[in-house]
Amino acid sequence: MQSHTERIDSSDGRTSLYLRRWEPSGAPRAVVQIAHGMVEFIDRYDRFASVLADEGIVVYGHDHLGHGYSVVDKSDWGFFAENNGNRCVLEDMFTVQHLIRERHPDLPYFLLGHSMGSFLVRQYLHTFPEDRFSGVIILGTGMQPQWLLSLGYVISKLTKSIKGARHRSPFLTKLSLGSNNKFFKPNRTACDWLTRDEAIVDLYVADERNQFMFAAQAFADMFYGMKTLYKKDNLRRMDPTTPVFIASGADDPVGEMGKAAPALEKQLEALGFSDLTQKLYEGARHELVNEINHEEVDGDILSFILCHSH
Repeated sequence: MQSHTERIDSSDGRTSLYLRRWEPSGAPRAVVQIAHGMVEFIDRYDRFASVLADEGIVVYGHDHLGHGYSVVDKSDWGFFAENNGNRCVLEDMFTVQHLIRERHPDLPYFLLGHSMGSFLVRQYLHTFPEDRFSGVIILGTGMQPQWLLSLGYVISKLTKSIKGARHRSPFLTKLSLGSNNKFFKPNRTACDWLTRDEAIVDLYVADERNQFMFAAQAFADMFYGMKTLYKKDNLRRMDPTTPVFIASGADDPVGEMGKAAPALEKQLEALGFSDLTQKLYEGARHELVNEINHEEVDGDILSFILCHSH
């Protein structure tokens, strides 16, 4: 297995995206594109991507705008773009996907998203329905009520108008993430909700690339994108022949402690999706590929990929 990094232009017109790929030593049999979550970065997926590469799967992933190394400088952390930030992030995913298709024209394509990345993957399916996938993997997703997303969007826009697009609001941060840790009291850290693996939590807390707040504009962009998942016309644009694997920790607060994954499966069934796999992992929290049972999660994802690589 070999890992390489490169730079590609972002759709925002100013940022160079950090792109990483993991390649198997032999002939590849599939390609997976990873969309990472909020306030993290693609290098955190090195262990998981290496496992897939060792099984003959090429893995690509980039730091989203405002994350990791996809910034002009550190002041950009937590900020997507001046205009249409959600669209810029989706178009960057599109750029990477088509770079993959140019480099690997004959391989099965899979799209995997975790947390914020899972919402982006779900948006990708209705934004670019012409891109067909052998399978889609959705990890750590949620089914937040539409009224709550609308409230978050309005507050974000109001905060932006008063304080500016790049203002970091503790209130907005608490509204979005603040209640996640309450399920795990007494708390050892502010990030206990991520995983039961304390070493992973400590690494997360110690890395400055995880220690920033979203800007008001970025919150508005994110809530806007998530709201599109409730529009029936958008949902009908998705290709229902796409196989989908939905996985969540049963103790994931983003996934409503095990309720969101079955709800998403039910929504997709109503839309005509027939090849659906949904699994809850008992005791697992938000970051499934970083959980103490990650070998089980790795195996299930790998099985899904290999079963649909034809």
